Amino acid sequence: MTTRYDPVAATCPAPLAENERVLLGHGSGGQLMAELLADLTPRLGAGTLEDAAIVTTGAPEIVVSTDGFVVTPRFFPGGDIGSLAVHGTVNDLAMMGAVPVALSLAYIVEEGLPLDELRRVTASVAEAARACDVRIVTGDTKVVGKGAADGLFVTTTGVGVRLPGAHVAAANGRPGDAVLLSGPIGLHGITILSTREGLGFESSLASDSRPLHRLAAAMITAGACGVHTLRDPTRGGLASALNELAAASGVGVELDEPAVPVPAQVAAACDLLGLDPLHVANEGCLVAFVDPARAEAVLAAMRARPEGAEATRIGTVVAGHPGRVTMRTLVGSRRVIDMLVGEQLPRIC
Repeated sequence: MTTRYDPVAATCPAPLAENERVLLGHGSGGQLMAELLADLTPRLGAGTLEDAAIVTTGAPEIVVSTDGFVVTPRFFPGGDIGSLAVHGTVNDLAMMGAVPVALSLAYIVEEGLPLDELRRVTASVAEAARACDVRIVTGDTKVVGKGAADGLFVTTTGVGVRLPGAHVAAANGRPGDAVLLSGPIGLHGITILSTREGLGFESSLASDSRPLHRLAAAMITAGACGVHTLRDPTRGGLASALNELAAASGVGVELDEPAVPVPAQVAAACDLLGLDPLHVANEGCLVAFVDPARAEAVLAAMRARPEGAEATRIGTVVAGHPGRVTMRTLVGSRRVIDMLVGEQLPRIC
């Protein structure tokens, strides 16, 4: 039997199924992103990747992290894409118990971006780096054609040195651990959404973008090896961060709804927009699993720092329902807290 050559079929591949295309939700920090990473990381010859990694075995331990920033708008109450890039990378290092040492900085600039705006972002990067005691040591700049990028994308890579006595990792959570949160949730995501869409909430809100390495260091000093996990709940919010930690550690998490600090303005905005504050992004708070015997000392150390002044215990790590997060509600019932499934707030970091 002879097969006829079809020139149209040879040059026009079959259309891709919808589940074979990248969606905005794949960048949400939630379930779709977890599925994407589960697909991609084995192709790199890697297991589960954390936001930062230890790359040396001797002392001192060197930690490396990399991140990309595509936030819209680029300037918002409480920060901008430049300071956010520094804070985000410093915080990823801090969640591994590392003190930041140096950053690299790369720009992808769309043709037509006002030079004054690029200068403002660069000045903000420099100011944030100085405040974090970290140096910008190398970088790169690429310019692409109009329409090929959304004004400005920033990529940073950070190098840090792990603190002696730090033993934090996503898989280190243990039943009985106290779940500690450093402060209110939802401020960054609602500020970005309101500024972008002109909703007016930003008049009374500002992003919580700030560095957390000094707070993390104070916690490790107070709790030593009793500080088991650290995570900054950025994309996907607190719910996604806790689900990730629960899955990595093979434990369950039980939260107490009245203990979770949600600012009144954030709660009002979420009620109006149909959002869950637990899924809204943050850029200046962290959540930790801490040995219960060290929890009070760690909590006191957190509250002694300005970035942890409102720190509180919000729940407990349990052996039951491993990989799942539940919450005891205000009325005494329990509900399952899932990861964010789709894309709730695009371009929040």
